[in-house]
Amino acid sequence: MSTHLKEREQKILHILERLAQQSAKETPILVEGRRDAETLRKLAITGKIITTKTSGKSFLDVVSEVKNCGAQEVVLLMDFDRRGKEWTKKLKQHLEKMRIKPNTSFWRNLLNLTGHEVKDIEGLASYMKTLERKTGSLNETSRMQKESAT
Repeated sequence: MSTHLKEREQKILHILERLAQQSAKETPILVEGRRDAETLRKLAITGKIITTKTSGKSFLDVVSEVKNCGAQEVVLLMDFDRRGKEWTKKLKQHLEKMRIKPNTSFWRNLLNLTGHEVKDIEGLASYMKTLERKTGSLNETSRMQKESAT
């Protein structure tokens, strides 16, 4: 078993725990699509999740939805590809102009830990299962997924 993989797994679990706590404080999380939102639900994220690229939503629709929910802060969790990075930057700029704090720390930390192995939020749950298999541990991700399924 690789200590490096185990450390990575533990760091990602810690980020997901903090994300769940932030979400429980009613901080909306912005993701790209429906499958990204479903993945966060599997990872025991229970709060408000706003999809940005579904149902023909325009950029202005998304910004309006964020504004209408009345949040002072939102978590940006776009995909890790070029388009996701562009959307993160664009949303961050517009939200700051609206005096809404865009939190990109979860996104940056996950991107740094997963590197090129995960291209989108949707792939995060399967990546965690792969790490679990490689490290031979039944970890918190599995427990969270089982609890959210009940």
